[in-house]
Amino acid sequence: MSYKLLFGTYTKSDSKGLYEAFLSDDGKLNNLENVAQIGSPTYFALSNAGLLYAVDKQGDRGGVSVWDTSTMPFTKTDEQISNGASPAYVFVDEGRQLVFTGNYHTGLITIFKIDGQKLIKTDDFQNEGKGPKAEQDSAHIHFTSLTPDNRLVAVDLGTDEVLTFEISQDGKLSEPIRFRTEAGFGPRHIRFSEDGKRAFLLGELSSKLSLLKYQEGKFKLISTISTIPADWTKHNGAAAIRLSDDYKYIYTSNRGYNSIAVFKIADDENDVKLIQQIPTEGDFPRDFNITPDGRYLVAVNQNTNNASSYAIDKTSGELALIQKDFYVPEAVRVYFQA
Repeated sequence: MSYKLLFGTYTKSDSKGLYEAFLSDDGKLNNLENVAQIGSPTYFALSNAGLLYAVDKQGDRGGVSVWDTSTMPFTKTDEQISNGASPAYVFVDEGRQLVFTGNYHTGLITIFKIDGQKLIKTDDFQNEGKGPKAEQDSAHIHFTSLTPDNRLVAVDLGTDEVLTFEISQDGKLSEPIRFRTEAGFGPRHIRFSEDGKRAFLLGELSSKLSLLKYQEGKFKLISTISTIPADWTKHNGAAAIRLSDDYKYIYTSNRGYNSIAVFKIADDENDVKLIQQIPTEGDFPRDFNITPDGRYLVAVNQNTNNASSYAIDKTSGELALIQKDFYVPEAVRVYFQA
């Protein structure tokens, strides 16, 4: 069996945009190929229709562009570009045929309706506020997705908030319900348990993982645990978070401590326990992902231009290194195609 991956990157140095590669049945990466020349596609989402929605930076302008993945290289079919910084996150809502973007620099959430191979803007929401740390000078939306009960959830690193919205079929947002973390937590990404009753919130600025109760758009804090050792005093920024395919383990990446932290979820989902820290064999691992069958994990190191692959022990959840020297320039996003 072979797995197909897409890598999103910065294009500040050697990268030309979006790359494709393959992971063999023994967990080794091979055959890197540039499939679309895009300006710093640091995040993207792929729809069931085979359209890819990518962050796109064009000089001093930014936004999202649409790509048909049925051609090689991919073909651009639309772009929604405006003055200012490009977004940090893109998500496709298949049920309502919407695309959400979250802009870190401006604190803006934007909603688009999918119209064939094009996008039509339907609404946006500007968050306001700040937090106690230097990186929290204003609102910084870092994540947009769906809750298990089909609300829009957005994570704001700058204001220490998780926002949930009702969203209409035609892409209009309600006023948000706000959950506030501890001051300086700097939330970045969130994931949900299989039954939708728990959420796992990763704090970039605090290097902490919080376990939350979730119901009808509202969150309640249960517990918090560090993603790094207590004696680590140098800079660290927690980045990506994924769950195992059986929803028993949580994986998070640390940029600075340069590791993947592995946590076991208690059977009653009221606690998590750190069970492993394993190096990513490079510097600044912003993203990683897990194969659809849960067998392998691939992490990318932005500053050292390399990807590492690991076998996942399905019994213990722990990782074992397979490969550490696969070249991917400026990589910051890993996606396994179904």
